[in-house]
Amino acid sequence: MKSDKVYILGIESSCDDTSCAILQNEVLLSNITANQKIHEQYGGVIPELASRDHQKNIVPTVHAALEKAGVNLSQISAIAFTRGPGLMGSLLVGTSFAKSLSMGLGIPLIEVNHMQAHILAHFIQLGVGSSELVDKKLNTQSTNYELRTPNFPFLCLTVSGGHTQIVKVKDHLTFELLGETQDDAVGEAFDKAAKILGLPYPGGPLIDKYAQTGNPNKFSFSKSKVPNLDYSFSGIKTSFLYFIQNAIKENQKFIEENLNDICASYQNHLVKTLLHNLVEASKIHNINQISIAGGVSANSELRKQLKETGEKLKWDVFIPPFEFCTDNAAMIAITGYYKFLKKDFCDLSAVPQARYTL
Repeated sequence: MKSDKVYILGIESSCDDTSCAILQNEVLLSNITANQKIHEQYGGVIPELASRDHQKNIVPTVHAALEKAGVNLSQISAIAFTRGPGLMGSLLVGTSFAKSLSMGLGIPLIEVNHMQAHILAHFIQLGVGSSELVDKKLNTQSTNYELRTPNFPFLCLTVSGGHTQIVKVKDHLTFELLGETQDDAVGEAFDKAAKILGLPYPGGPLIDKYAQTGNPNKFSFSKSKVPNLDYSFSGIKTSFLYFIQNAIKENQKFIEENLNDICASYQNHLVKTLLHNLVEASKIHNINQISIAGGVSANSELRKQLKETGEKLKWDVFIPPFEFCTDNAAMIAITGYYKFLKKDFCDLSAVPQARYTL
């Protein structure tokens, strides 16, 4: 049975974003994220710089989240934090802060698996004023804005810079891994291609941008052969590299003259690779409740093709709002809320894990 008012403070620090969120039960009251721009000049996240910025950002971020939510620390029921997976230095900052705050306030501490949290982002509800996603036509006296949530069991394609997984979700805290990448994640495949094309970091969103006016069928790339429902993107990355190198030998201006078509074709190839296994998983497990999660779930072509596939196969499709695709503390807080209801707490001996199985 749900408590009337459970306030969860969520802390996310797995990579380069310091984020804090406040939830009242499933309703989001605030979700504040401090981004780190310094990594752009290096073409990727520098772990040591990331952890240093987390140390600078975490206190003001938590303060801003509490202030926006209109909640005092004395009202917080529990602290939820990302234990892993992620960068060890970054995780240490969030874990240490969460432990200290939990001990100082004398309230429960809840460890959260980052990948489970991405999936449970589908269950966040929006409080008025907590997000720009709230329809301006809603009565301002309303307490929350209901987003559609999937029914159990459902399948979730979780795609990010570090992970590519197909997960069967049986309930809020029960997950079965059906397939995953055997090498690189799809987010890496996007970013590596962007780097080859000379695009700045982060390159994935730029490929999506240039692909909008390109021909998705202009160029073709190798297909990976992996058994069962697993993925492999290392071969696709290599195929793309050789394709560009050979094309430039014949025409030095090949990228400049074909950038939109290159991006559209490569993006289309990656998306079709992702959806092929998702379709197979749906057939094998006889599930038509289908969702996506993770940073790459913000990709417009993935969203478009998922909707088209869903209409064709009569799926009930769930796509998260953009603000819950990338790393954010709201997803940590919602996971913490469901663990709070089960009294699934951890003690001060909990340590961060760079690798943390689902």
